[in-house]
Amino acid sequence: MSKNYLNLLDHIAIIMDGNGRWATKRGLPRNVGHKAGVKAIEKTIDACLKYKIKYLTFFAFSTENWKRDEKEINGIFSLLRDYLHDNPYNFNEKGVSVKHIGDLNPFPEDLKNQLLKTEKETSKNKNITVTFALNYGGRDEVVRAINKVLKSDKKGITFDEFKKNLDTKFLPDPDLVIRTSGENRLSNFMLLQMAYSELYFPKVLWPDFNEKELLKALKVFSKRERRFGGIKK
Repeated sequence: MSKNYLNLLDHIAIIMDGNGRWATKRGLPRNVGHKAGVKAIEKTIDACLKYKIKYLTFFAFSTENWKRDEKEINGIFSLLRDYLHDNPYNFNEKGVSVKHIGDLNPFPEDLKNQLLKTEKETSKNKNITVTFALNYGGRDEVVRAINKVLKSDKKGITFDEFKKNLDTKFLPDPDLVIRTSGENRLSNFMLLQMAYSELYFPKVLWPDFNEKELLKALKVFSKRERRFGGIKK
């Protein structure tokens, strides 16, 4: 794999799919799969730190995930709550700046406050920005951004101005988008931002994703020719 391609890869976004199936295959409750998925998050952050990836975004809870069983939703919230409170990964020690995208208003107040506290405590870290998409949907993000523009009373804006109203205004567009578990869908994730992203759909279930699997993705990315609408020179 050419190191030149790594130099062109700033942002990896991941749709973490397969936690439930991973657990079901082992005869375990779905929330056990979500817990195993947290370990995969840690391994992936470590691998991205190793390869000097500056931005990493995880699709953690979508606007559509509210349709799931209440027990599963509460289990995800509990897992996130404990993880942020205990911080076993130690974001500050590794130089990880934690951010979020999505509408946190429907979340439990204590969980929302804990997330905002973690963001504040890690805001000065520079090694990597890890963003969690929580109650996030690409369509919902666009609607919220449009409403912000309407409140500004502007009659017309450019796309660059519009982007300043998106949740992702602090992020570069993803260079590489990975969806695990073999499903070939975007599932309403960062729809505007993916306009020129390279897409990769491995069959591995998310809890089994690790540095080896990330390297496979990086090797695929290194063979892609990115023209952004132009032609090969």
